[in-house]
Amino acid sequence: MEDYIRFQSATPNRHGRFPGVFAMANGLAKEHLLRAHDAQWLQSANTRANAAYPDPALTGSECYNLDRFPGARAWFKATATHLLEMTGEYLELLDRYDVPWMELRTARPGRVVYEDNVQVVTTPFGYPADWPFSR
Repeated sequence: MEDYIRFQSATPNRHGRFPGVFAMANGLAKEHLLRAHDAQWLQSANTRANAAYPDPALTGSECYNLDRFPGARAWFKATATHLLEMTGEYLELLDRYDVPWMELRTARPGRVVYEDNVQVVTTPFGYPADWPFSR
């Protein structure tokens, strides 16, 4: 059973990372690539999302600290249906601007470094510590 879902860029950025759906949408705005009505929608959607859901980066957990938690990335809990529905609108925005993204699903997204009711932030499993075929 897939307990966690992630929407991320289909291609790595210049740092070799795969930004998530919100980072990609906000990147379009930051680069002034959105039409006016989409920029207004994004600002309003972000305001609603920030009011409704915790931002792991603002919790004091340091879950995105690159030195402590390299490769940390957020995953939605499959039970967070309202958040997943809201995310669909962000994905539609990315589609309108031909931003390639992909959906990942898993029961084990990595080592959990942050968790709340709707999401986890994890670091990827590594070799050899997590490789199941090592002696």
